[in-house]
Order: sequence, then C-alpha cells, then structure tokens
Amino acid sequence: MPMPADQIEALIRDAMPDAKVEIVDLAGDGDHYEARVVSESFRGQPLVKQHKRVYEALGGRMGNELHALKLSTAVPE
Repeated sequence: MPMPADQIEALIRDAMPDAKVEIVDLAGDGDHYEARVVSESFRGQPLVKQHKRVYEALGGRMGNELHALKLSTAVPE
C-alpha cells in the first residue's frame, strides 16, 4: 500500500520538530517521492548522518510502504 506524502512529513516532523519539510510525489503513484528537509539539528553533521536521521524518522518504512525517496538535507541559511 502506498504511503501518503502527509504521513512522510508527519513522521519527519515528529522526529525533528524544527524541520522544514517539502515532499513531492515524483510519479503520482504514492511510492516515489522527493523530500527536502531543512533542520538546525543537521548543523555540523556530515551528509550521511543527516540522511540517516531522516531514514530513522521513517521507522523502517523505506523499502516497505515507501518504495523510493530522493532525499536532500540542509541547515537553515
């Protein structure tokens, strides 16, 4: 079953309340998304750790309910 964009956003915001999250459904199928996550909590962390935090926020749903996620992370300017 596909995962709605608002659920992805809610999971990320629950884990990182300060995050600005933008979700785009790339294929219109609820399975292929692009997410941009901007959070002060990423400051000083390498990109790999930033992405790991987002995947942890999704709680193991990658590869299951969520098939593909193109992810970009950043700190606020």
